[in-house]
Amino acid sequence: MTTTLFTPITLGKLQLKNRIVMAPLTRCRATGNVPNQLMAKYYGLRADAGLLIAEGTSPSANGLGYARQPGLFTDEQVNGWQKVTGSVHQAGGKIFVQLMHTGRVSHPANMQPGTKIIAPSALAAPGEMWTDSNGLQPYPVPTEMSEADIALAIAEYAAGAKRAIEAGFDGIELHAANGYLIDQFLNTATNKRTDRWGGSIENRIRFAVEVAKAAASAIGAEHIGMRISPYGVFNGTAADTEMDAMYESLVARLNEIGLVYIHIVDHSAMGAPDVSPTLKAAIRAAFKGRYILSGGYDLARANADLDAGRGDLVAFGRPFISNPDLVEKLRAGSELTPPDFDTFYTPGEKGYTDY
Repeated sequence: MTTTLFTPITLGKLQLKNRIVMAPLTRCRATGNVPNQLMAKYYGLRADAGLLIAEGTSPSANGLGYARQPGLFTDEQVNGWQKVTGSVHQAGGKIFVQLMHTGRVSHPANMQPGTKIIAPSALAAPGEMWTDSNGLQPYPVPTEMSEADIALAIAEYAAGAKRAIEAGFDGIELHAANGYLIDQFLNTATNKRTDRWGGSIENRIRFAVEVAKAAASAIGAEHIGMRISPYGVFNGTAADTEMDAMYESLVARLNEIGLVYIHIVDHSAMGAPDVSPTLKAAIRAAFKGRYILSGGYDLARANADLDAGRGDLVAFGRPFISNPDLVEKLRAGSELTPPDFDTFYTPGEKGYTDY
């Protein structure tokens, strides 16, 4: 039997109606870092996907990086997210939330009083960060995390996982990609530590593994996926000679914990370096859970890769921004509406719920 995007699949104990995943997309509509009715409408309109993954959401006040980024560490935020999950479930959808601590990819102007920018090492990210108060600002040098900071951050991921379930999410995705906090520990360009959290492969994967274990203890591993970005260069990360071995070690540890999926970032379609096909194949062969493909897919390529067994589900990002009815358009072979790049991160309805 041919496997296509429209073939149903199980994800842990969830039954998904198709294999189309809405990738987590930063949209910066959470005024005051609290999800709202506008966001509930946005996600509800896209509930035809087999699985929606809500945008990067901070498990901690220290983890907020972007202007208007949602959080999941207060009761008010849980209540806001309940509107979103309620909207999606009412429309027959399933939704995970991506827990994203930005680490050094932040600016004090986007954070709450009494917080600090923390990272594995005291190295500033390259480039600039948008702030609503002062426009573009250079990234500051973060505070190198102490053992106490690391223990607190791990506990915050576990607490965020619990709050996600309380908010009605079907599960969480741990963001270990794109140069945010977990990836900052994995990557040798951002982690210069000489203690048990840096140096060797075993030490660099320790934070990711401990976060996954803590979250699994909190809500069960069948509710947890992880997103990784081998060979990524986003936010000052870089490939090294141990990259394949490091990810193979990480996947082996995630198998022990029993995570439900692994989600590979491949931005080569947008000009990023290619992800090693050998590593992709090795992860696919080794990982016992579901494997989510991503990276510039169209219908033909998605169906070909699914049928060849290269992955179990396919994530679509930007097409979902401007095509809330993407699932139906893919099914019918209809032309897709192009997105308005100028409104990706702006507040309000324009370019968000008006397509």
